[in-house]
Amino acid sequence: MTRPADLLRTAADRLEALAARTTPGDWRAGGLLATRPEVVAHSPDGGTEHVAEARAGTGTWIAALSPALAAPLAGWLRAAAAGDPVDPVAEAFARALLARLP
Repeated sequence: MTRPADLLRTAADRLEALAARTTPGDWRAGGLLATRPEVVAHSPDGGTEHVAEARAGTGTWIAALSPALAAPLAGWLRAAAAGDPVDPVAEAFARALLARLP
Protein backbone atom coordinates (compact mmCIF):
# COMPACT_ATOMS: atom_id res chain seq x y z
CA MET A 1 0.00 0.00 0.00
CA THR A 2 1.35 3.43 -0.95
CA ARG A 3 1.80 5.87 1.91
CA PRO A 4 0.13 9.30 1.45
CA ALA A 5 3.47 11.13 1.62
CA ASP A 6 4.85 8.89 -1.14
CA LEU A 7 1.76 9.54 -3.24
CA LEU A 8 2.21 13.32 -2.85
CA ARG A 9 5.90 13.11 -3.78
CA THR A 10 5.12 10.97 -6.83
CA ALA A 11 2.46 13.41 -8.03
CA ALA A 12 4.86 16.35 -7.52
CA ASP A 13 7.62 14.53 -9.41
CA ARG A 14 5.31 13.76 -12.33
CA LEU A 15 4.04 17.34 -12.47
CA GLU A 16 7.61 18.69 -12.56
CA ALA A 17 8.60 16.17 -15.25
CA LEU A 18 5.60 17.20 -17.35
CA ALA A 19 6.45 20.88 -16.94
CA ALA A 20 10.02 20.15 -18.06
CA ARG A 21 8.71 18.71 -21.35
CA THR A 22 6.38 21.64 -21.97
CA THR A 23 7.10 24.89 -23.75
CA PRO A 24 8.63 26.98 -20.98
CA GLY A 25 7.69 30.48 -20.02
CA ASP A 26 4.96 32.47 -18.42
CA TRP A 27 1.77 31.64 -20.31
CA ARG A 28 -0.66 34.55 -20.57
CA ALA A 29 -3.93 35.19 -22.34
CA GLY A 30 -4.02 38.27 -24.51
CA GLY A 31 -5.88 39.78 -27.42
CA LEU A 32 -9.09 38.14 -26.33
CA LEU A 33 -10.88 37.76 -29.61
CA ALA A 34 -14.56 36.84 -29.55
CA THR A 35 -14.34 33.11 -28.93
CA ARG A 36 -10.61 32.37 -29.33
CA PRO A 37 -8.22 33.98 -26.88
CA GLU A 38 -4.62 34.24 -27.95
CA VAL A 39 -2.37 32.48 -25.47
CA VAL A 40 1.32 33.26 -25.68
CA ALA A 41 4.31 31.91 -23.75
CA HIS A 42 6.72 34.65 -22.67
CA SER A 43 10.20 33.22 -22.10
CA PRO A 44 12.78 34.68 -19.71
CA ASP A 45 14.95 35.80 -22.66
CA GLY A 46 12.11 38.00 -23.95
CA GLY A 47 11.03 35.66 -26.74
CA THR A 48 7.44 34.59 -27.26
CA GLU A 49 5.71 31.56 -28.67
CA HIS A 50 2.04 31.42 -29.64
CA VAL A 51 0.07 28.47 -28.26
CA ALA A 52 -0.55 27.21 -31.79
CA GLU A 53 3.22 26.89 -32.28
CA ALA A 54 3.70 25.19 -28.93
CA ARG A 55 0.73 22.81 -29.07
CA ALA A 56 2.78 19.63 -29.51
CA GLY A 57 4.83 20.24 -26.37
CA THR A 58 2.04 21.73 -24.32
CA GLY A 59 -1.04 19.60 -25.01
CA THR A 60 -0.26 17.13 -22.24
CA TRP A 61 0.25 19.98 -19.77
CA ILE A 62 -3.12 21.51 -20.64
CA ALA A 63 -4.84 18.13 -20.35
CA ALA A 64 -3.15 17.38 -17.01
CA LEU A 65 -4.25 20.71 -15.55
CA SER A 66 -7.82 20.49 -16.78
CA PRO A 67 -10.81 21.88 -14.84
CA ALA A 68 -11.13 18.46 -13.19
CA LEU A 69 -8.33 19.56 -10.83
CA ALA A 70 -10.17 22.63 -9.56
CA ALA A 71 -12.05 20.79 -6.81
CA PRO A 72 -9.03 18.91 -5.39
CA LEU A 73 -6.83 22.03 -5.51
CA ALA A 74 -9.54 24.13 -3.84
CA GLY A 75 -9.90 21.43 -1.18
CA TRP A 76 -6.16 21.44 -0.56
CA LEU A 77 -6.15 25.23 -0.23
CA ARG A 78 -9.07 25.14 2.21
CA ALA A 79 -7.41 22.41 4.29
CA ALA A 80 -4.13 24.33 4.31
CA ALA A 81 -5.98 27.50 5.34
CA ALA A 82 -7.33 25.67 8.39
CA GLY A 83 -3.79 24.92 9.57
CA ASP A 84 -2.03 27.04 12.14
CA PRO A 85 0.32 28.24 10.85
CA VAL A 86 -0.77 28.20 7.21
CA ASP A 87 1.46 26.02 5.04
CA PRO A 88 3.83 28.47 3.28
CA VAL A 89 3.81 26.36 0.11
CA ALA A 90 0.02 26.57 -0.06
CA GLU A 91 0.24 30.32 0.53
CA ALA A 92 2.77 30.74 -2.29
CA PHE A 93 0.59 28.67 -4.61
CA ALA A 94 -2.50 30.73 -3.72
CA ARG A 95 -0.65 34.01 -4.36
CA ALA A 96 0.59 32.80 -7.76
CA LEU A 97 -2.86 31.53 -8.66
CA LEU A 98 -4.63 34.74 -7.64
CA ALA A 99 -2.18 36.77 -9.74
CA ARG A 100 -3.41 34.84 -12.79
CA LEU A 101 -7.12 34.48 -12.15
CA PRO A 102 -9.45 37.10 -13.61
